[in-house]
Amino acid sequence: MGCGSAKPTQHNQNHNKLQLRKCNKANVPVPAMRAALLIQRWYRQYVARLEMRRRCTWNIFQSIEYAGQQDQIKLYNFFGFLMDHFTPASSERNLISHIFRENEVFQDVEWEPYFCYKSIEVPDTYAGPHLTFPLTVSNITELVEAFKHKEQLHARFVLQLLGETWRLLRVLPNITEVSTCHSKEITICGDLHGHLEDLLLVFYKNGLPSVETPYVFNGDFVDRGKDSIEILLILFAFQLVYPNDVHLNRGNHEDHIVNLRYGFTKEVLGKYRLHGKKILKLLQKIFSWLPLATVIDQKVLILHGGISDTTDLKLIAKLERNRYVSALRPPKCRQAVKSKGPGGQYSDGEGDRYSAAGRRRVRSLTHSNPATARHELQRRSLQAYCIRTSPNVEEELRERRRWAGLSASYERVHDPISSDSDPDTGEVLETDAEEWKQIVDMLWSDPMPQDGCIPNEVRGGGCYWGPDVTQEVLNRHNLRLLIRSHECKQDGYEFCHNRKVLTIFSASNYYEEGSNRGAYIRLGPDLNPHVVQYQASRSTRELTLRQSVGRTERSALRALREQLFAHKSDLISAFEEYDPEHTGVISMKHWAVATETVLHLGLPWRVLRSQLVGCSTQDGMINYNDWFRELALMDPNKELAHTGLLETMYRHHSNLETIFRIIDTDHSGLISFEEFRQTWKLLSSHLKMDISDKAISDLALSIDFNKDGSIDINEFMEAFRLVDSSHAQILDSINEGLIPDLQQPKSLFGV
Repeated sequence: MGCGSAKPTQHNQNHNKLQLRKCNKANVPVPAMRAALLIQRWYRQYVARLEMRRRCTWNIFQSIEYAGQQDQIKLYNFFGFLMDHFTPASSERNLISHIFRENEVFQDVEWEPYFCYKSIEVPDTYAGPHLTFPLTVSNITELVEAFKHKEQLHARFVLQLLGETWRLLRVLPNITEVSTCHSKEITICGDLHGHLEDLLLVFYKNGLPSVETPYVFNGDFVDRGKDSIEILLILFAFQLVYPNDVHLNRGNHEDHIVNLRYGFTKEVLGKYRLHGKKILKLLQKIFSWLPLATVIDQKVLILHGGISDTTDLKLIAKLERNRYVSALRPPKCRQAVKSKGPGGQYSDGEGDRYSAAGRRRVRSLTHSNPATARHELQRRSLQAYCIRTSPNVEEELRERRRWAGLSASYERVHDPISSDSDPDTGEVLETDAEEWKQIVDMLWSDPMPQDGCIPNEVRGGGCYWGPDVTQEVLNRHNLRLLIRSHECKQDGYEFCHNRKVLTIFSASNYYEEGSNRGAYIRLGPDLNPHVVQYQASRSTRELTLRQSVGRTERSALRALREQLFAHKSDLISAFEEYDPEHTGVISMKHWAVATETVLHLGLPWRVLRSQLVGCSTQDGMINYNDWFRELALMDPNKELAHTGLLETMYRHHSNLETIFRIIDTDHSGLISFEEFRQTWKLLSSHLKMDISDKAISDLALSIDFNKDGSIDINEFMEAFRLVDSSHAQILDSINEGLIPDLQQPKSLFGV
């Protein structure tokens, strides 16, 4: 591999001489010792290069993931703009208004009908688990075994279990107090994201939840994985049986808006076609009632995302958490609704501070942007976007309507401050905005190594906070340690901020098989965390380090090629700025700069060039037209290329699916041609691009396979997923063991 022929450094030479002296004293043959030193040096360089590959691969996955979260928040903020500034009668506003009504506060009695399960009959042919209430340990054991064997719980029992969970969560405080004792440890799990195999492995290694084995599950139970509903039902069942020993915190994915994009909504509707809509409705309510944090022995704070320089546990303990059905947008205040929020141990009794009297209206809530280069970035945080009033709203609306091709009959714009004509319009009060910011920071924030607190412009929500903020918040509340999740870590956990912050992530193989290990924490009375790591995939455990890194690397590069292909037009425009004579050739430096300018992924493009750019380079120059042909990304629907929408569909695939599922109000999985047209008009308005009605109609007709005038959402989205034609066959062969790992394509660093 060339590692052993590297020129030795002065440090290595001195080290080798020292080893040889020891060798002479120990009567070890000098040639044997020299050979051992050469092998040792080669192996260390080999492992170092593998680690470089692993870290580079990790950066690719994480950058693409966070870019997707930004797109989600930008799209939702666009919907918020429509809700705040378009008239109640406008068609585009009516399309999306129902997802914002979920943030209204209803009396509990209004929700009782949704928990009605008695009219649902269980057929004699049903062979799955039967639940009896109050639940028993044997019920849960039967449930876990059924899920382990891919069986499904009947909708009647699902609704009954959700109803009991809702009633329990309503009496819990915002911040749960937990105590250890000399005879037991508390186990803390991080993100599970629908990975049932990880949860079952934790139970196998650590024991099922019980009085002797208490657990804290730190949010993000759903989305991405295929078994999210099963994880929820298991955790809810254990919490009902052991309410003092099983504790659940809310994560940023316990949010019905996020679920539209990342798979949980689709999963529930697929598994429960008849009662899926009702189940989702109840889960929205349950998610809003999940506690926000847990404190162990008044010294260890556990929450999903993180903190900020304004985090106030007293305020968090008193707010009405159920009002924040979605953390992406603050709830509208309604005079007719009065609800007492749950209290907590951090409450200071200043109830009049939260009374309606004395509150004033505010229009926006933002993190203070420091005067840094970050302010110039295209990405912006959630608070910087939400409820923002444009300097010239009417001009912005006219532009949006022009792109969307909407009629002039909706030109009237209501005043978001003075109008009382819209029943969906409420006011955001100063305290509401402050509370909302606290929740967003808890669910979305990430730590950073530098001091300070700045907007989290990478994710688009929450903040980045530094060691000084950690120390200040811990000191203010007399705490020793902050345990959080929210970020996938290669080893399943990571300490930072002088070991005052511990990130725990329990979903192994999160990005790809072998991409990361999972972990959980055992915390005893001494409050010193003991981390247990694991790998849920048996096939991954059997791979060598080189094989594991190679498999993950190929997956990351495939995802990156999809991003490049989806931005082809913008990339060509950027390349042409460095090619004024239209030669089709630019320098490698300009290629890297232009690619980062378009994709904003923050990746080391020059390092990646050996994998992304092949024979189209010569003497440090790249023929970018040949390079796009080398990407070899083919779509399975070449006959639809004439519509001119393919690149838009590939680039905004997730946004398009989100809008589809919002418009599909009955959750049938089918939308009409008119709804299909409205979806594209909403997307074109969001992107400020012109998409003709003819192109949309041609596309709709070409995918209406059974000619019934409706479109199956799942079939449509699957029809437009990218296929890496140049690598698909070889990867399949490798996975089937037909091609040995030694014959796989070269890596990023030649290892």
